[in-house]
Amino acid sequence: MKKLINDPADVVRDFLAGFAAAHPKTHRVDAERRLVLRSKMQEGKVGVVSGGGSGHEPLHAGFVGPGMLDAAVCGEVFTSPVPDQIQAATEAADTGAGVLHIVKNYTGDVMNFDMAAELAEDTRAESVIVADDVAVEDSSFTAGRRGVGGTVFVERLAGAAAAEGRDLDGVLAVARKAAESCRSMGVALTSGTLPAHGKPSFQLGEDELELGVGIHGEPGRSREPMAPAGQIARKLTEPVLAELSSGEPVIAMLNGMGSTPLSELYLMYGEVAKLLGEHDVEVARVLVGDYITSLDMAGCSLTLMPADEDLLRLWDSPVDTPSLRWGA
Repeated sequence: MKKLINDPADVVRDFLAGFAAAHPKTHRVDAERRLVLRSKMQEGKVGVVSGGGSGHEPLHAGFVGPGMLDAAVCGEVFTSPVPDQIQAATEAADTGAGVLHIVKNYTGDVMNFDMAAELAEDTRAESVIVADDVAVEDSSFTAGRRGVGGTVFVERLAGAAAAEGRDLDGVLAVARKAAESCRSMGVALTSGTLPAHGKPSFQLGEDELELGVGIHGEPGRSREPMAPAGQIARKLTEPVLAELSSGEPVIAMLNGMGSTPLSELYLMYGEVAKLLGEHDVEVARVLVGDYITSLDMAGCSLTLMPADEDLLRLWDSPVDTPSLRWGA
């Protein structure tokens, strides 16, 4: 294993120390609880909090800032944060208007965010569960579908709604609408390497890919022979399109898993765009790049979300985070 780390046991701590050094004016890092917080909370605004296991950066820490999250909770690599951490983030983000928790559908995350909401007795905390992965209904990590790329969309839109001044019920409604609309599918060409283990989390042959892989390396729909990009794009796009019930324009994200060159991600999006055109799907907005990764996994995922005028307006409103920024 070759990685730019010190002790594998200290990867999350050291990552957060570097994050704090890079963003001293805009962010505050609670090293003990492993939280990334906005340096200044906006009084009277609904707090928006998310988090989960580390290893998926820029999710979630890279999306803390105006127009998106107020706090991110960082668990160990691929491990849910504990309730005490989430409670601390919830209380820090509460300026009197309540807090929304955005939770990926993994058993530990759901349970621990629920417990944290109960512990934060003086804060009204509501949750939205993101379960957008069309690859499987259940896995060893979840009861139901996994939460993957759609989490980025929910964090962005809920953060925009909160910044606009909507109350907690209004922010929750936007978050639920986005979560219920998003659909995603991923493919892995290689496994990610966990620092603590020093070896790939699963094995793929030189001529194999894992279609429908989860962001922790969970098995997907099938293991198949390697194929040209156009064929892979079709196997990602068609299952996602099959579940989109709206004829509205979509926001599309072609996301890298951590080790795929940006040139290949744009190439893949070009193939996806052709397929969307064949199905008369109008693309309103596009993200291409690494937004929710799986350590150093090679591969990509596609997320589509139908968006009405309100969601598009929220999407286009200013956002200023380390990893997503426009209009600010």
